[in-house]
Amino acid sequence: MTVALLSGAAGFAGESATAPARVVSVNLCTDQLAMMLAAPGQLVSITAYSRDPNSSVMVAEAESYPVNHGQAEEIYLLNPDLVVAGQYTARATVSMLRRLGIEVVEFAPARSLDDIEANVLKMGAALGREEEAREIADDFARRLSDISPAQIRPTEERPTAATYAANGYSTGAESLAGEIIDAAGFHTLATELGLPHGGFLPLEALIMADPDLVISGRGQAGYARAEEVLHHPALTQLTGGHMAMQDRDWVCGLPAVIGAVERLREERERLETQ
Repeated sequence: MTVALLSGAAGFAGESATAPARVVSVNLCTDQLAMMLAAPGQLVSITAYSRDPNSSVMVAEAESYPVNHGQAEEIYLLNPDLVVAGQYTARATVSMLRRLGIEVVEFAPARSLDDIEANVLKMGAALGREEEAREIADDFARRLSDISPAQIRPTEERPTAATYAANGYSTGAESLAGEIIDAAGFHTLATELGLPHGGFLPLEALIMADPDLVISGRGQAGYARAEEVLHHPALTQLTGGHMAMQDRDWVCGLPAVIGAVERLREERERLETQ
């Protein structure tokens, strides 16, 4: 996947002799990639989601930018020469902008740690900021290498971790969250139970497996029936550790996921000393 993304980035760079002067982002993840890399004054608008502390790791930085709501009309009036978008979001807006002759570069969701580096480089190519992107990508790769589980122990000897989210969803190893968990020195319960890509994990299966660590989201205001399972009394029977992490910690696949890896590694070390 890394090769494909980089080929797309190189193709875009070859089509544009100069860096775009007015860039608009219509996706939470491209918001943050663009804020990391844009030159002063280059990024003229990001989405309102980037100011949501439950979704974004760059809330403070987002306050410096005007926001948009992903509507084609408002984006067009901003007179952008480049729009960056997610592959699965704002589809009507992306289609309309292209019909109006505005360049749009789409980014696929990061599904692995390799994809994080590739998306950084792709954004750097789109913005004409290749050197800055390479520095960030190299720093990410170095920090990840410093905490590689290869120096910890073989997979079969690692403690087990399970993510447990709304509707009983649990992450498998073949996903970005799963790779983050693996990099911290755990192996995923869902994979052990035959769900390498993740899926529905019955509460009974979670209780019987009794993993060393359960990772769940932090509570938010409001009520959702999908989250009832996260408060079930049976969860008190688990004997392992519990750690709360928010979607923003890994949902966008930014270099900031290193922080999630480090926190999980610290939790693993704490559990192993008990």
